[in-house]
Order: sequence, then C-alpha cells, then structure tokens
Amino acid sequence: MSGAVACRALPPVAAAVDEALVRLDAEIDWLLALNPVGIDRLWDAFEASGRRALPPLQYLDRSVDLHDVRERLLALPVDAIESPLLSGLLAEKQRELERQIELVRLRGTDGFINASLDLFGDVSPSLLTLAREILECVGPDAPLEADAGIDEVLDAAQGELDWYRERCPGFDCEIVASQELSSLMMVSHGKFYIDANIRVPRARIQPLLQHEMGTHIVTRHNGSRQALRQLEVGLAHYDPLQEGLGVLAEYLSGFLPGARLRMLAARVVAAQMAIHREGAAAIFDVLHRTHGLPTDDAFDVTVRALRGGGLTKDAVYLRGLRELVHYLREGGNFALLFIGKFALSHRVVLDQLVEEGWVTAPDALPRYYATLAESDRLDECRSLSVIDLYHKEPQA
Repeated sequence: MSGAVACRALPPVAAAVDEALVRLDAEIDWLLALNPVGIDRLWDAFEASGRRALPPLQYLDRSVDLHDVRERLLALPVDAIESPLLSGLLAEKQRELERQIELVRLRGTDGFINASLDLFGDVSPSLLTLAREILECVGPDAPLEADAGIDEVLDAAQGELDWYRERCPGFDCEIVASQELSSLMMVSHGKFYIDANIRVPRARIQPLLQHEMGTHIVTRHNGSRQALRQLEVGLAHYDPLQEGLGVLAEYLSGFLPGARLRMLAARVVAAQMAIHREGAAAIFDVLHRTHGLPTDDAFDVTVRALRGGGLTKDAVYLRGLRELVHYLREGGNFALLFIGKFALSHRVVLDQLVEEGWVTAPDALPRYYATLAESDRLDECRSLSVIDLYHKEPQA
C-alpha cells in the first residue's frame, strides 16, 4: 500500500467548485442531523404504551443556517467549469447537496418522506420481494453472548487504525465514543462514532470494524488522495455501493450472521411501510410478530425507518449488496471499488478520470483483503446469491 501515483491537478474553476462542495457537504451533515437522541427513553415510553405509541423523536439542535448554505451552494459557478466531464459530476453533486438540505429542512414534517424518496429512491417491488424471501428463508442464529463492551471495542478500533497508519502515511480518523447514538457504530465526515453503551459478541467486533473503517474510512482516505475531492466525501448517489461494500466486508472478514442479513431485509420492509406512513406500532408488530425479529432489533429498525418522518436510506443496504453481488458475478474488479466513494454507475466516468490523470489507484486497501483466506471468500462471493451470503457461525 501507499504506492499511489500523484494525480494531475484539476483546472482552476473545477478545483474551486470541488473544494467548495466539500466544505458545504461538511456543513450540512444530514446524517447526524437525523440521528435520534434518547433511544432508551423512547423504548421505555413505547413499552409503557403497550407498544402502541412512540413519542416524537428528538434530535440535536441544528446549528447551520440552511438558507445560507443553499444560497452559497447554488451560487457556485458550475457552468464555468473547464471540463464537461468534471462539470457533469460536480453539477450532479450540487443537486444532491440541495436535496440533502431539503431533507434536513423538512425534518419532522409531512414533506420529509417525499424529500427522502427524492434523495434515496423508492423501495422497488423486486427489492421488497428479496427482503421478504430473506426473512422467510434465513433462520435465526445460534445465540452468541454479547461478551464485549466499549473498552474492548475501542481498543480494537485503535489497533485497526494503527495498522493502517503504519502502512499509509496520512491515514487518520477520530474515534468517538458517544452516549447519543442510534447505531452501534457509524462514520460521519471522517469521524468514527461508537455507541458508548455497546455490547456485542466478540466475534462481531472485527466484521463491524471492517464495515466502518475497512470501507467508509478507507474509501474516504483514498478519495482524499485524488485530485477530485468529491471522491473523499462521495460522488452523488454513492450510498448503495458504500453500504454494499460495508456489508460484504463483514462476510469477507469472517462473520456475517443470518441475523444481520435479516436485519437488512427488515430495514427494507420498514422503509416501505414508512413510505406508506404506517406508524411505529404497525412496523414493530410486522417485524417482531410476523418476521420474528427480537424486540430490540425490531425497535431499532422501526426507529431508524421513522427518522425525520420516514427515512428511506436504510433500503440502500440490501439494494447496494444486491448490486455489488451482481457486479462481482460479472467479473468486476473488487480493488478498484476502493478508489473513493462513488456509485457503480460512475465506473465509465471513473475510467475517463483515470485517463485524464485526475484519479489514481487506491492508496489503501482493506485489511481483510490482504490474506489468502479472504481472497478465497471473495471468489466464493462471485457465485453466491444474496440470500446465501451469511454464516451460521464465525469462520476461522
């Protein structure tokens, strides 16, 4: 690793717009803006209601002036960018950021679902069918004790970061233990957040770290080495590939339990129900009673689907995994997916960017990719269907 060739600089106007979009992306930070706080209190209230009513979700106060951000975003001279290729990519990202601003602005209103659909798309019938097949066919796992807490997870995360730092100069991220997180782990704008109250089976620590650090942080690092810095923060519509890679990383690093695949399928079902404005009681009941998710998982998926008023992003995990499996089955190059954050639909454009000298090979590759055993697993993935992509027990 760390042998990448330096890129050719972008033309002046393109470079200025690219940098401005990176700054604006950081200001919007829609993911944190839609992260509910006080999850334990929500569950207590939901349980006290007989699992019939969920109190309004609470969020951190917005500190950004969305109107000002939008004005600065739309004032960028995209039409003056010297290269039509770069102009198209940066205009596409400008439009996506405007949709993200709208998503945050409409948080907690009736208009939020439409803004979410505009940004992340609908749940297609074929994806919903796949999700239901997984929930029907993939059985529950043998129980594993949640024997690891925050100290062990933080030590493992720091060890992972040290491994990359030794091999790739400039590789870095801030690791933050947070009391107010609706996920076990998440990456937002280069910061790696871990739930301070986390309890997981020890066998799941590395797979989860490979999802977050081995995918989201590695691609962010590689993107930061490119002339086009959108590859650091993400070209438009990059989420499905990122999340598909993250889930596949869990499989390739040795333990993607059936319960995890069922969780991704449940998120699709919950997103589809949220789109149709079904409430917490109905979503929880379908996930828990109909599909057999444990109460904590069913509640977690329910709350995630109702973030902001109905967030459809969670459907992209299974959608991205399905698209990635198809890409691998067609013989796609796995290592090139770590150049930065982009959508599979950008592959042809990326080839052109490489030809122009604005994009170069990845500086870092995931730690799990370095061993023969994981390479064998990757070959196996090229012939598996999504519904078979899980483990009944941790792999050696």
